[in-house]
Amino acid sequence: MSGGPRPGDVFGEMITDAYAVETGTGTRPLAGGRLPRPVIEIIERDDGLINGAPSAHYFAGPADWQPYDRRAVSRVRGATLDVGTGAGRIALLLQEQGTPVTGLDTSAGALAVCRRRGVRDLVHATVDAHVADGRRYDTFLLLGNNVGLLEGVARGRVFLAALAAMARPGAQVIAQGTDPYGTRDPVQTGYHERNRRQGRLGGQLRLRLRYRELGTDWFDYLVCSVEELAALVEGTPWRLVDVDDRDAPYYLVFLRLAG
Repeated sequence: MSGGPRPGDVFGEMITDAYAVETGTGTRPLAGGRLPRPVIEIIERDDGLINGAPSAHYFAGPADWQPYDRRAVSRVRGATLDVGTGAGRIALLLQEQGTPVTGLDTSAGALAVCRRRGVRDLVHATVDAHVADGRRYDTFLLLGNNVGLLEGVARGRVFLAALAAMARPGAQVIAQGTDPYGTRDPVQTGYHERNRRQGRLGGQLRLRLRYRELGTDWFDYLVCSVEELAALVEGTPWRLVDVDDRDAPYYLVFLRLAG
């Protein structure tokens, strides 16, 4: 036995169990064989740091959202691609408001939960693969700190090019991120310096997700300042047109298709 995690749909397994706990239906992880066990998303960083967060926020309704999420949704227009839809909280609201919305995720388990919750239009793919489907959108949403999906400078530009290939004229990207540099925690500031020595952005995380006996491969997840994001966007088909940092260190950025 290696003792390491087993490959699988980590996020999907976690969100499926979280949905069972949330609704009281389905198979739930039990403590001592009797009581529902809290469903915790475990994030392991490549320097050994491990964090855990309860999964209930993936099911939060609009009344419990952060203010920036509500402001982001208020600026959605037209056909919308919710990238990294998770449990579908954003897609469900847009759908209820009559906005044509597609939820995209790489987790089959998460999409199954979305379907059970009532999200009608779902795609199991990466943004790169979805380009081949020929669908076009007016708004791309990267909420829930999903600026992170850009991963880093090189991959981020490829990612934005894929969105542009699916964009209608005048399309927009609304993305939520977190500026990581206000901390004085030496564990965090030391990690930023380590990244910079390796030629990476300070907040370019190297992570894997863990849930029960499952683990993902290691992947990059970008936590960056608005200034770093603006530099990344330069030279892509998009231009940065607005920033909402009223809830700093959390921010929204708004990109518009150039031309």
